[in-house]
Amino acid sequence: MVVIVRSSALIAALISLSSSSPLATRWPNPPKPLAIAVSNEVPLVRGVPLESFVAFSIEFSSFPEFAGNLSAPNTFSNNLLNNLGNLTGTKPYIRVGGNTQDYAVFNSSLDQALVGIVDPAKSPDYPTTITIGPSFFESYHTWPGTKFIHGFNLGRNSTTARAGLLDSVPYACKALEDGRLLYWELGNEPDLYKTSAQGAVRPATWNEQDYVDEWLHWTRAIKSAMEGPCPNLASNESYKYYAPDFAGTSNSLNPVTTWEDHLDTDKDIAVITTHNYISGAAVLGVTLQGTLMNHTSNVASIAKQLNESRLLAALPSDLDPGLPFIMGETNSLYNQGRPGLSNTFGAALWGIDFNLWCATNNISRVHMHQGTNYRYQSWQPIDTNVTSKGTKAPYYGNIAVAAFMGDIVTATPGIVNLPLPNEEESAYAAYVDGKLARLIVINMMEYNNTDYNSNYTDKYPRPVEQYTFQLPRAACGRVGLQRLLANGSDAITGVTFDGYSYNYELENGLPVLLSNVTRGETAEVDWTGQLCVEVPRSSAVIVNFDQAASEHGWP
Repeated sequence: MVVIVRSSALIAALISLSSSSPLATRWPNPPKPLAIAVSNEVPLVRGVPLESFVAFSIEFSSFPEFAGNLSAPNTFSNNLLNNLGNLTGTKPYIRVGGNTQDYAVFNSSLDQALVGIVDPAKSPDYPTTITIGPSFFESYHTWPGTKFIHGFNLGRNSTTARAGLLDSVPYACKALEDGRLLYWELGNEPDLYKTSAQGAVRPATWNEQDYVDEWLHWTRAIKSAMEGPCPNLASNESYKYYAPDFAGTSNSLNPVTTWEDHLDTDKDIAVITTHNYISGAAVLGVTLQGTLMNHTSNVASIAKQLNESRLLAALPSDLDPGLPFIMGETNSLYNQGRPGLSNTFGAALWGIDFNLWCATNNISRVHMHQGTNYRYQSWQPIDTNVTSKGTKAPYYGNIAVAAFMGDIVTATPGIVNLPLPNEEESAYAAYVDGKLARLIVINMMEYNNTDYNSNYTDKYPRPVEQYTFQLPRAACGRVGLQRLLANGSDAITGVTFDGYSYNYELENGLPVLLSNVTRGETAEVDWTGQLCVEVPRSSAVIVNFDQAASEHGWP
């Protein structure tokens, strides 16, 4: 059982749009575009994603609602995760953490999974006073075949919180035995501990060395507490962490200085994690076209993390971590997103470009953050008085990324960006076994179906852009197309991928082939090696060079 007292303020109900996705109308006599050169063999410089590149971070306080418990598992959530796992070869890895990880205090006598109290002055979206009991850990048993990162509380520094941390270790490790554990995490965004708007939890003098000393003390104490109940997980080979989970690159703690202060003294860090949000829900001037559906904006945002990764790689040999660098938590707009932006089809297109730009630059796993009632969520796990249970538009962006990646376990792809002249569009190539396997084109030119403020609908026919790729002549032949479609960039319903819907209302999140959406399209690579693909504005298409796969359809 989960008890959360939520704020009485409700988000305005969003307009439900038609589920039909008609093909767009082409501009007459479009000019012939310049050809985009694509090598048929994998370039030397490419990104190599990790297994389960498409991953999620679930708010700690929301996890029992997303996963359910042993008596009432959330099969809807599990179906959505299975859909992605069927494409990439591994179900998404799940990080259970976020801000509420550092509010959660364990009490072994609590007979409920979680009791939380919302203070709207701190956050209307999640509780900031939280107690968890032993039954919280049941939720780790409801998604078969899923690996988890469990977040321990470092933020709360009281005697009760510190005792609760160690008391929780046997319950956490027993729940994550038998292959469910990926890694541990200790603390969420400690670089904000002394500056958080929700209340500082460390003094202004707290610095990188103080953090390192604290992190080492408690990771060692957790390991000692684990040795009795879970000796296999406490071994040097198994006891590993996601760290340092900083909120960014320019907050009150410097990630490079932290590493120089010997954060990894015990060699128990497996993956370097950073967090990123492209902007904030309440930031003035944030728009769908200028902020989210904009490749230049994505490049600028991720550049800070790429610089951090380069600086870490340039450390002296005795400090060089040589570890994978990932996004441990990210999504569109911090403070849980903004309605009309983060929950739209345009945000799904943003997510594809954001994820693939990360992959291209060897940010090799991306955990998209989720929470109950969050505006940027991929799905709502339960009905509340704020949001109805269901699959949300951003989930379809997750599906498109997974389909483009393919089965990473069987054949790891190399991901390459194909530069386009317009910042409102992007393209990528995936190479498998040294050869071109797939292309994706993401058209982020805004085409609105409904404006929620004025009920204005674009009156002109939906334009179609043409993209021409120059391939080697040896690539000539037919290729399959898989389209990601909705009525417009501002649509919140009616989204399909390759003719399939994943709506909760149809088959509890399982793929359902719709009869009113075009699929099974092909295109021709002509004898000169040219491929022309038409893409309606505010949509995306995957070009599949495995004709056998395209002939049999998907999934």
